[in-house]
Amino acid sequence: MLLNRGSMRPVRVGLDATPLLGRPTGVGRYVEGLLGGLSALRPAPELVLTAFTLRGAGDLASLAEQAGAGAARTSGRRIPARALQAAWQRTSLPPVELLSGRVDVFHGTNFLLPPARRAAGVVTVHDLAYLRYPELVSPASRRYAELVPRALRRGALVLTPSRAVADEVVAEYRLDPDRVLASGLGVDRSWFEATPLSPAELAAAGLPERYVLFVGNREPRKNLPVLVDAHAALRRADPETPPLVLVGPAGWGDPLTASSDHVVTAGYLGGEQLRRVLAGASCLAFPSQYEGFGLPPLEALAAGVPVVASDLPVTREVLGSHAELAGVGDVDQLAAALQRVLARTTDPEPGRAWAAQWTWRRCAERTMQVYEAARAG
Repeated sequence: MLLNRGSMRPVRVGLDATPLLGRPTGVGRYVEGLLGGLSALRPAPELVLTAFTLRGAGDLASLAEQAGAGAARTSGRRIPARALQAAWQRTSLPPVELLSGRVDVFHGTNFLLPPARRAAGVVTVHDLAYLRYPELVSPASRRYAELVPRALRRGALVLTPSRAVADEVVAEYRLDPDRVLASGLGVDRSWFEATPLSPAELAAAGLPERYVLFVGNREPRKNLPVLVDAHAALRRADPETPPLVLVGPAGWGDPLTASSDHVVTAGYLGGEQLRRVLAGASCLAFPSQYEGFGLPPLEALAAGVPVVASDLPVTREVLGSHAELAGVGDVDQLAAALQRVLARTTDPEPGRAWAAQWTWRRCAERTMQVYEAARAG
């Protein structure tokens, strides 16, 4: 993707900020980090934030300011999400400019790229779980099998969070590699400064003093039953194994059955509370069957916490040599990896240095390359 900034005015970007609304999970944190990174660039793009919903859309301006993008404009026009989706499934109306106003580029941050009158299109494809493991994703996510090709037919350039997903997208959709760029994600500085909760604070939160931690939605592709079984096997071999703490929203799928004595379900935690709970963990377990990136283990490295993760192309890319890897879905390997990590003292500094390379500024710079290439046609 060739750039020629020259004396061109800043690119005006409409951006789907819907993922910012509600409790921020993976995609919401991506949008938040990207906004802050883009706003810190010089020159910065002109940002217009749009939400494809009526729910909570009035909060966009304050959410943008919290993300460090206080100069971003928010579009005032709103159409109910169901009406938009129904219209876009049948026609190319309404064009997204009806909501965002005139923009050079519209960035669909979450698989969906609306039709546009003149704006060039950029779409972020976070993973291909909807194709690789359709039985493990929600019905809403399975719709991406229809929505992503539609975005590509509109000539969109594609952003992905990792090189692993970029390679998958190029191969699956037979795209020119120049249409796809891996932006990476970032780790906020606050993760490097996180301090564990005190014993009194842990007790008040109903958490043990030592614990193995999982962070994420409780959904099938996270492989939580495998983690619970591996943890139970490890406790049978060594009763001193710390309890397992599960942090994250309930998600969907079959209910998780586990012994309440040694598995603590903490629910959703956000902000400083999540950072402090992570900083106090004996290790973070990341047993997913499939991922597009994996922010929790990278944030664990930043906080000085050792990581056990599934051996996936994306975990090797994102974590380098700074995690203990186990075969996907292998209970025995996962238990053995947890045992090794819990038994040794790990120097956290190499992991911190690795995590420090992943910044939202770098993500924003690569994203700007795509915006400029899209504007140039």
